[in-house]
Amino acid sequence: MSANIRKLVVVVDETRVEMGQRIEPATRRAVAMAVIENPYAGRYSENLDELTAIGEELGGVLGEQCVKALGIQPGQAESYGKAAIVGEAGELEHAAAILHPKLGAPLRKAVEKGAALVPSSKKMGGIGSAIDVPLGHKDAAFVRSHFDAVEARVSDAPRANEIVVAVAVTDSGRPLPRVGGLQAGEIKGEDGLR
Repeated sequence: MSANIRKLVVVVDETRVEMGQRIEPATRRAVAMAVIENPYAGRYSENLDELTAIGEELGGVLGEQCVKALGIQPGQAESYGKAAIVGEAGELEHAAAILHPKLGAPLRKAVEKGAALVPSSKKMGGIGSAIDVPLGHKDAAFVRSHFDAVEARVSDAPRANEIVVAVAVTDSGRPLPRVGGLQAGEIKGEDGLR
């Protein structure tokens, strides 16, 4: 099944100054959001395979949109995350079906590698609802400088029969990180943790 996409929104957040300190190069986070029709809206189904297939499709589409918006090569992506907001005629499990079984593999392909778990969040919400997309380093979950989140919101979604699916990708960690821990340059990238 192919996603019935009503709207695609891509936003880039660029921080150039933090606490009076210039950030050079600026830290940039891109969020790509697809507003899709929920094929299970208004009815219970034991099988959610249509949403799993849609998740697989959107992992690649949204990941590629983020990389393109940042103007980087896929291998230059540093962190990622995913989230979904389900409209009132759906259920929370619809977000899980999109986000968890198959979205990750095409997202990892869009950003090259991605040994670490893709952080995620999900919720029910109405038109204009926002969600924080959690972020973590794509190759090593223990890199503290990349623990972050970015807000995702579409002004006219989700409608009752829709789901907003968001993927976020960054070209760096937080601006001015200084809480220690594993540094990006120390990543081995073998187990997704370190």
